[in-house]
Order: sequence, then C-alpha cells, then structure tokens
Amino acid sequence: MASHGYFSALLRALVLAILATSAFSQLSPNYYDYSCPNALSTIKNVVEAAVQKENRMGASLLRLHFHDCFVNGCDGSILLDPSPTIDSEKNANPNFQSARGFEVVDAIKQAVDEACGQPIVSCADILAVAARDSVVALGGPTWDVQLGRRDSITASRDAANAEIPAPFFSLSQLISNFQNHGLDEKDLVVLSGGHTIGFARCVSFRDHIYNDSDIDPNFAQHLAYICPKVGGDFNLSPLDPTPANFDVAYFSYLVQKSGLLHSDQELYNGGSTDALVSQYSYDAQGFFQDFGNSMIKMGNIQPLTGDQGEIRVNCRKVN
Repeated sequence: MASHGYFSALLRALVLAILATSAFSQLSPNYYDYSCPNALSTIKNVVEAAVQKENRMGASLLRLHFHDCFVNGCDGSILLDPSPTIDSEKNANPNFQSARGFEVVDAIKQAVDEACGQPIVSCADILAVAARDSVVALGGPTWDVQLGRRDSITASRDAANAEIPAPFFSLSQLISNFQNHGLDEKDLVVLSGGHTIGFARCVSFRDHIYNDSDIDPNFAQHLAYICPKVGGDFNLSPLDPTPANFDVAYFSYLVQKSGLLHSDQELYNGGSTDALVSQYSYDAQGFFQDFGNSMIKMGNIQPLTGDQGEIRVNCRKVN
C-alpha cells in the first residue's frame, strides 16, 4: 500500500509538471521554420530600420510586449483599437498617450505577411520578436523567442489598469504584482532592467523627485528643471543616462540613489532585491543572460495556442 501511495504521488507530481510546462511545449522557437522561413529575418529588418530612425523606438517596442503580456497573457490584445466591442487597452492609464510603436507593428505585419504570402505570423508573436530585436539593436543580449502564440479577439482596459505595475508601486506591491503573473523577485529585478533604455514622462516621476527621500538631492535638482511641480507632464527624461544603449547603467544609478521612477528606486532601498541590483550593476554578462531567460518566461504567460484566438489580418482589429 505504501508503494502504491508513493507511485500515485509521483504520478500526480508528474502530471502537475507536465501541465506547468504545457505552455512551453506548445510554443517553439522553430514554429515558422517551414510555414514561413523568412518571417524572423523580415521582422528583424523592419525593427532595425525603425530603431535606426529613432532609437527610442526600441524601448517602446519592448514596452509593448511587456504591457501585452501582463494583461491576460501575451495575446496581442494591447494592439486592438477601440471599437463597439473592444474596450481598448490603449486607453488604460498605463498606456494612454504613452504606449507607442503601433505604426511600426503595422509595418512589420505588412512586411511579414508579404514575405509569407498570407497572414501566418500572429501579432502577439510579432511583439515578442520585435522586443528581442529591439534589445539586440541597442547592444543588448539575444535569446530564442518561443513562437506559436495566437491573437486574442478581446481586450480589457480594466485589466490593463489593474495588472500593469505602476511607477508609484512599493517593492511589496511590485513583488506581489509579478508573482500574480508567475514571475519571481529575480524576474522583477531583471525585467525592470529593461529601463536601461528609453524615457519616462514627468507625470510618472514628479512625486518621486518632490516627495521621496530615497533620491540623490543633486539628481532631484537636475530633474526639477525638466519636471516642474506644475505643468510639463509630457516632458521626457531618460530612464538612465544611456537611454540608447542596453547596458547596466540603470542598476549603477539605482545604487547611487538616482533611479528615475519611484518603482525603480524601490528595487534598491534597503529591501530584499538590493543584492541583485548591486550584482547587476557590475555584472553585465550575468544581467544579459538572466534578461533573456526572464523574457522567455514572461513571453510564456498564458499564450493562446492551437485553435484558441485567431491570426489577425490587421493587428488593430479582430478579423
């Protein structure tokens, strides 16, 4: 009887392990190798041209993938425009007048559909590949993007407001938010490192520079010129001093109490993530490797596969 109980427990553990990895097994880096061998190179070419034209676009495309995955999984829902049946995530607080790069996604979709001869590549997969190619174009690491996602036929502005971490979040709120998406503290620190590229709006960091104590006074004074107490909501500041280079300056500046957002500096403010931030501030190789791993993990949040969803013809609307 004891051996029977042991084997049933073993079987149950095995089933749970299979279920936990089912998303990984459904997605594959080779998904388009036969159906459209030129898909990935086509995406790469459009992304590289867009980033060369405006290097800020790399951060914008990375952010689109992040904001897509954190709302009901990586399903391309962030790309859907408002319609009588779609309460667009573009109008959610974290995205409104802030999320950008939609025209580049349109250009990628058009180019890849032409290369494939038909709509084979999902908009969700385009976001995942474009995020990787953007990071590479700005000097960051590469990784094998898992592919085979399908596109949602719904969107949720309410879910976007609830699920995308806010710039005023505390460390405990950030940890809890990431755990709700199956990501741990290490993933939180690593993926926040994506802020090594790009810019943020004054409205996102005003409270941090005027009301927080965990900020270098000289840095706060410098930011006050960009972001006055009243007005200038859309004035931009780089998230770290090298916004067009994917590097570890983001972490170095957190150690110096010069994180732009409250949520950034929370990662190095006497809490459980301090050691990782400190490590990455001088270990670019470690950060690069871990970033690729965490991006793969994030890209596997609740993908639609098989006969779920659809392959959109136009990323902005359902078929």
